[in-house]
Amino acid sequence: MARIAVLHNTLDLRGGADAVCLHVCHALDEHDVTLYTISETDPHDLGQLFGIDVDVRVRQPPVGRGIARAFATAAPYAGPQLAARSALLSRWIRSRLDGYDLAVSTANEFVLPVPSVQYVHFPQFSLSDCPPADPGRLNGLWTRIAGVDDGLPADTTLVANSGWTADVVGELYGRRPTVAYPPVDRIEDTVPWHEREQGAVVVGRLAPDKRVLDAISVIDGVRKRGRGCHLHIVGSAASSYREYVDRVERAATRREYVHLEREVDRDRLETLLGTHRYGLNTKPDEHFGMSLAECVAAGMIAFAPDSGGQREILDGRQDRLFDSPSEAATLLTATIERGDRPTLDRDRFESGRFHEQIRTLVAQRL
Repeated sequence: MARIAVLHNTLDLRGGADAVCLHVCHALDEHDVTLYTISETDPHDLGQLFGIDVDVRVRQPPVGRGIARAFATAAPYAGPQLAARSALLSRWIRSRLDGYDLAVSTANEFVLPVPSVQYVHFPQFSLSDCPPADPGRLNGLWTRIAGVDDGLPADTTLVANSGWTADVVGELYGRRPTVAYPPVDRIEDTVPWHEREQGAVVVGRLAPDKRVLDAISVIDGVRKRGRGCHLHIVGSAASSYREYVDRVERAATRREYVHLEREVDRDRLETLLGTHRYGLNTKPDEHFGMSLAECVAAGMIAFAPDSGGQREILDGRQDRLFDSPSEAATLLTATIERGDRPTLDRDRFESGRFHEQIRTLVAQRL
């Protein structure tokens, strides 16, 4: 049994990266694991939202919750500032890693004084040299504070959530990571295709980068093309995004065919996915797209922008990938008219494979 420190900048955004963090903690439960984070969110409560059984010791700076609240307050104006959170966590934790055999980051790259395995959803530092990124004005400062301006230590094992992300990391740091797709299990107890509702479901954080309002535009377009289709928007709403959430709520209220459900439990989410035909993601350059993978795992036909890691989830099918909400509406309408049925493997990303891959990478680095 090894002593392992898991690093995660914040659990407060309630997205796919946070699910990966909890899955990693679960996968490593045979070791002595401590989770270091700057969050208001309790990982045990978050585990219930994601359907993950996790029991882990948590440590954060003495004023960690206050820092997390400050970031949440500033987020509507400055964004979630993930690099800033990581830089602060990095500076605080370095002197506390004595005695640990290994560190595991589940929130991108860090410079650490012990051997590490680092799971990169998308690079967070040195982004002025990263074309797909929007670095922000202070990314250079956070890069220096985090000590990443000279690259990553040689005893760092890099892991990425998709081949697309691995290519970006390889260009940035000169080392292409191993790809470990995030864990998404088959959703059972789904109804037969002919009994499913002709509706779409979009799942994920209610946040500007997720382009939830674009999903509403897609369904507007399908209905204008003469096909009845409704939309369920299912998402967690961090306080960081309260202004955007208000806009989504107003848009949904104006349409009887758009239904917004916030903070639903796992049973309700699986019921929606298992009783509807179509899954929808509208975020361009999604690094992977766990919610899209969940739609596939539920036996839905899924659609996404033709960019980022989500192309890998959909096997590059051009009849499922789009460049605009208007094109998405055209593709979905054609799918309805043809009477298409799902064809993708529902078990491709099951969690057992992910857990075993993480255990293997950790054992190799140890």
